[in-house]
Amino acid sequence: MDLLSDAVAAMRTGTPHSNRSENRAPWQQSFPAQQGAGFHVVLQGSCWLIPSAGDPIRLLAGDVAFLPRERGHTIGDSPHPDHRDSTAGTAVMLCGAYLLDQSRAHPLLAELPDVIHLPARVGHHTPLRGAIELLGHELDTDHDSGAIAPLLEVLLLYMLRAWYDDHPADTGWSAALYDPAIHAALTAVHRAPGAPWTVKALAAQAGLSRSVFAQRFTATLGIAPQSYLTWWRMTLAARMLRDTDALLRVIAEKSGYTSEYAFAKAFKREFGVAPGRFRAADPVQVSLIRATA
Repeated sequence: MDLLSDAVAAMRTGTPHSNRSENRAPWQQSFPAQQGAGFHVVLQGSCWLIPSAGDPIRLLAGDVAFLPRERGHTIGDSPHPDHRDSTAGTAVMLCGAYLLDQSRAHPLLAELPDVIHLPARVGHHTPLRGAIELLGHELDTDHDSGAIAPLLEVLLLYMLRAWYDDHPADTGWSAALYDPAIHAALTAVHRAPGAPWTVKALAAQAGLSRSVFAQRFTATLGIAPQSYLTWWRMTLAARMLRDTDALLRVIAEKSGYTSEYAFAKAFKREFGVAPGRFRAADPVQVSLIRATA
C-alpha cells in the first residue's frame, strides 16, 4: 500500500457505505457531526453544500465534495435552507460515508481542510472519474454487491490524490508525498514498522547523509524522523489491540520492541494508559482516553 492508503487504513473503524439518489426541488438533507468522513458527487443537475462553518458551495454536474471530518453539513437545492428560493430541477447524487477514528488522525488527513471541492474538469482526475462511474454502476445494478466497499476505498484514495495533485506545497505532508527522498524513508517505515530503524538507516533509504536527511525531514514535516517512527508504531499497535486478539508479545515485536515491558512503557507514554486497559476499554472510552492522552 502507498502512504495515503496506509494513513486511511490506520484510521478506519468500519465498512464504508454509499447510495445513489434522485432529488426533486425543493429538497434538502442534513448530516450531523460524527466520527467519520463523507462525500457527495453530483451526477446530474446541481446542488448546494452548506458546511457547519463557512460559505455555501455550489456543486455542479461532475463536481465532487469530500469532507475529511464530519462536523455537520447540509445539502440541498438552495444555499439558504430557511428560504425556499431554489430554481426547479432535479439533482442526481452519489453520496457516501467512511467510519474513521478522528481522535488519532494521521497527519496526511489532519492537515486537510474541512471541505474539499473538486470541480469537474475535462481531462482532469481520470482515475477518480473512473471510480465514480464504476461505483455508480454497482449501485444501480446491485445494492448488495461485494464490489461496493472496495470501490469506496479506491474512491477515497483517488479523492485524496486529486486534492494533493491540485495543491502542491513546499512543506507538510503534501510536500512529503512528492519528495522522493522523504517519500522513500516514509515508505520504508510503513512497510516494516518493526525494523530497527535509526536516523542513519532511514537516511540510507532516502539516499542522503544523516544530517541532511534529518534536517530535511524535520523541516518538511515539522516532526523528527524518530518521533514519527514512534507515533506510527504506536498507532499501528493501538489498532492491533483494538481489532485483534494478538498476544502483547507479538504486538510488541511488530512494533519494534524487544520486550513487552519496553513496549508497554512506550505505549503508556503515548496514550496515557497501559495496553491491557486500552484493549479492554469500549470504543467510547478509547476515544476519551486518546483525546486526553
